[in-house]
Amino acid sequence: MPRPEGFEYSVRGEQVVISHHGRLATTLRGWRAQVFLEDVESEDPQELMARLTGNYRRGHERQARNHPRHQRR
Repeated sequence: MPRPEGFEYSVRGEQVVISHHGRLATTLRGWRAQVFLEDVESEDPQELMARLTGNYRRGHERQARNHPRHQRR
C-alpha cells in the first residue's frame, strides 16, 4: 500500500484544521484536537491524518473487487 501523502495541519486557536492537497479535510476541536497534537509528535503524521480523515482505505477497494473470492460464480 502506498504511503499517505499530501496532508497538512494548522492550529487555529483551540482547533486543528487538517487539509489534503490544499482542500479542507476535517477540523478537530476540544479533546480530539489535544489528543491529535500529542499523537502527531510520536506517530507518522501523514498516516495519523489519513486515519482521522478516513482517507486511509483508498486503493484497496480496486484490488479487492478483482480478487477471485469476490467474483460471482
